[in-house]
Amino acid sequence: MNPDVGGATERVARQSYGKLIAFLAARSGDVPSSEDALSEALATALNVWPERGIPDNPEAWLLVTARRNLYGAARHANVRAAARDTITLAFEEAEERMNAGDPTFPDERLKLLFTCTHPAIDRSVHTPLMLQTVLGIDARTISQAFIVSPETMSQRLVRAKTKIREAHIPFAVPDRSVLPERLTSVLSAIYAAYGLGWDGLDGEDGKRNSLADEAIWLGRALLATMPQEPEAMGLLSLMLYCEARHTARRNADGHYVPLDEQNTTLWNAIMIAEADGLLRQAGTFDRFGPFQCQAAIQSVHAERRRSGATDWTALAMLYDALVLMKPTVGARVSQAAVIGRAQGATAGLHHLNQMAEGDIVSYQPYWAVRAHLLVGTGETKGAIMAYRTAIGLSDSSAIRNFLQERLDTLLADRS
Repeated sequence: MNPDVGGATERVARQSYGKLIAFLAARSGDVPSSEDALSEALATALNVWPERGIPDNPEAWLLVTARRNLYGAARHANVRAAARDTITLAFEEAEERMNAGDPTFPDERLKLLFTCTHPAIDRSVHTPLMLQTVLGIDARTISQAFIVSPETMSQRLVRAKTKIREAHIPFAVPDRSVLPERLTSVLSAIYAAYGLGWDGLDGEDGKRNSLADEAIWLGRALLATMPQEPEAMGLLSLMLYCEARHTARRNADGHYVPLDEQNTTLWNAIMIAEADGLLRQAGTFDRFGPFQCQAAIQSVHAERRRSGATDWTALAMLYDALVLMKPTVGARVSQAAVIGRAQGATAGLHHLNQMAEGDIVSYQPYWAVRAHLLVGTGETKGAIMAYRTAIGLSDSSAIRNFLQERLDTLLADRS
């Protein structure tokens, strides 16, 4: 196969998957069938494009082909004639628009996101379902992020998609009167998508950038729908602060650089300024929530670009507030790390030691922070064991290499 053709197909699939699935599913009411139709269209593209050339509008070509696949499946299945007619009319309208020279079609990913986080669907599968249907992440990758087997995750996703179809869950942004009660799941799902791009796809720049861009787009779309919602502002602000540091996470040799050692001149000042503005705007509503709190934490880190120093005491206070609102394992581990900087390694370790063993036994950041704090207290033997555990639990080669270098230094100093 011509590598250019394969690359073009992969780019379209990565950049447009959620947009195409959202359009197909919103009209058919059937997520699995829409996924199958698009998969068949991508397979057809790999066979046809090398002979005929890449279309001027690959996205439109895939939509038209998937539409035909989906309608063909509906025609052969036991589907009501009215449903087939609805699908046909909607897709013919889209096809006519494209044939007339307009390459665009409605971007309905936000509708699909609200469908994935509908109250009728088990809350535990909201985020995984959104990651797969809206952003096209495979079940194996999602299972790693949620620490379950790929088979278990696949079964949960299949059940959720079947629920959408059989319960006739609407593909629509809810009425404004119920938007606030639906907001938490949507915010969490978007941030999980950004987090997976930040951590789970570390080093795969094309996929990471695509996933981060998709999450930020969803954050902007959500804020446009709810312009008076401070937590939507907080989420977008949080993602922009993090994204502003993307190029500083690696040095010239590609090695991982921790936040407090990053070259701040590499941070994106425009993104930071936008994040600052959003956080200030959110503060005018006097409704402080966990996403605003996390954004405020990142704003303290961003301030080092101007002041040259990090206010660890301010960070400790913000983490106290975050843990009160949202006492997740990640928040508590980060709190311990910050307390270690603000009050000393012994104080940080005291906080880590309060955590339940079941919460931290396979949580990689816990062991990395524990190793660092144990070094600070002079407990070399414990630090060596913690470093080795953290290295073994890490999915990122860059993080493993960084921790291994620290471990090697500790072993050399010990000998």
